[in-house]
Amino acid sequence: MDLQILTYLMAGASFALYIGIAIWSKASSTNEFYVAGGGVHPVANGMATAADWMSAASFISMAGIISFMGKDGSVYLMGWTGGYVLLALLLAPYLRKFGKFTVPDFIGDRYYSKLARFVAVLCLIFVSFTYIAGQMRGVGIVFSRFLEVDINTGVIIGMAIVFIYAVLGGMKGITYTQVAQYCVLIFAYMVPAIFISILITGNPIPQLGFGSKIVSEDIYLLDKLNNVLNDLGFNNYTDSTKSKIDVFCITGALMAGTAGLPHVIVRFFTVPKVRDARASAGWALLFIAILYTTAPAVSSFSRLNFINTINNSSYESTPVWFKNWEDIGLISWSDKNKDGIIQYAPGNSLNPVKPIFSDQRGINGERIVSNELTKNKNEIYIDRDIMVLANPEIANLPNWVIALVASGALAAALSTAAGLLLVISSSISHDLMKKIFRPSITDKQELFLARLSAAIAIGVAGVFGIYPPAFVAQVVAFAFGLAASSIFPALIMGIFSKRVNSSGAIIGMVSGLLFTSSYIIFFKFISPDLNFSDNWFLGISPEGIGVVGMVINFTFAMVISFFTKSPPEHIIKLIDNIRAPE
Repeated sequence: MDLQILTYLMAGASFALYIGIAIWSKASSTNEFYVAGGGVHPVANGMATAADWMSAASFISMAGIISFMGKDGSVYLMGWTGGYVLLALLLAPYLRKFGKFTVPDFIGDRYYSKLARFVAVLCLIFVSFTYIAGQMRGVGIVFSRFLEVDINTGVIIGMAIVFIYAVLGGMKGITYTQVAQYCVLIFAYMVPAIFISILITGNPIPQLGFGSKIVSEDIYLLDKLNNVLNDLGFNNYTDSTKSKIDVFCITGALMAGTAGLPHVIVRFFTVPKVRDARASAGWALLFIAILYTTAPAVSSFSRLNFINTINNSSYESTPVWFKNWEDIGLISWSDKNKDGIIQYAPGNSLNPVKPIFSDQRGINGERIVSNELTKNKNEIYIDRDIMVLANPEIANLPNWVIALVASGALAAALSTAAGLLLVISSSISHDLMKKIFRPSITDKQELFLARLSAAIAIGVAGVFGIYPPAFVAQVVAFAFGLAASSIFPALIMGIFSKRVNSSGAIIGMVSGLLFTSSYIIFFKFISPDLNFSDNWFLGISPEGIGVVGMVINFTFAMVISFFTKSPPEHIIKLIDNIRAPE
């Protein structure tokens, strides 16, 4: 069956399932809209948490980043998985015992301040919108390729789908939708990985195939990849080019940022008891590990297959998938030496990195671009975010597998987008309106405001998806850095320190967020030409600067709290109660 028809069928069936679940589980109260009534089973919550946490960055972009970064890409694996353990051990059970709706709820009550709640809401919204940009971008990429629409149209379609089940069902609808989405995304990720592992190494388990010998060759997969890359002039796939301090800081920012992500934390408010929060955290870690232990294998398979398929081939002999991705601007070939042969080498093929295409073709079929070409030999531009999506096509797998991957990518992006939108809407309706500006509103009015906030947030998220600042995984890494420098310290100190007061927490959050966001904005948007290690503070990249912001947050909070009045007695009792075993 034709690929586009299969994609329509699979994606349409999955969308119908998600929307049907949302209608079946429509929220009828703020308790159901915010925390699904607090009655979700730990296993179901573990699957929903895994889907919520494994976003487009995990499904689409992480393996693509690792494909090109090699060993340096391991920071994403270590940071995101380690951060989840941090969340499960240090935050989840205590916040569940606190028993409110949102993260600003905890910060507002723990630091006995409406201003602290307000600052927490601002931090949360800033982090969430940064994160959601990556999700909507991922949705646009999938739709643009497999439904043959442009990326902007794909983002708008994704917005419409999220609107239906996020605004209608709230957390109750999102939870059970995410259970279905986890099943779709993990099946879609594993099936092609198993297929390709068998084709390349003869081993049906990708995690083992990653360390196996290549079929009909007496050489291990990683050794083969190193040899191929060396022949082309690249560094070894298994070597690291990042400094140790940058690796440490990126990993630390991703870990602390994971533990401070509000859309993941709120999932632990949806279970009946504190021990259920611990159990669901354990289940989620198991479900997450399935994909994360597979990603390194997918990365190496896709890079090797891509080089073997494309390098030193004529444009006329390139497979259909290459031209399909080229048509939407996510692959480019610039025939620099006019020999009609595609050459892949280190360096950017175009300047700036992202090509701007015209509809004209060169004498050898290459697309004409308006950018000035760079002087290095590389003739290929490839958007890293497409590697997982293109991987089944590169390996010449059946069309149903390719369509399945598209459905899985959409499930990953939409599940996280829905969770983030709910966090944004609950922060505005519950923490700003109900708790600060209009405490007299009824439950029904609050529910209406929550849905209205979600609808507006979807529109803003769509704009971020249409105009993304970087690759999906990099955008998400910035969000983690912002969460690490603002929300995570406030939560940790709120649980484990009786001395930190409202003044310290507020100034800590603001200072951490301002420093980290300013650093990222300067190097990524104001002066991107200065974005290299010689200009970074202590050699720390924008992806890792959240660790420094976190230290600033902790330092300001501790010092200011030491020189100002201690928290009142009822706050001390609140902390004792949160930390006391059930």
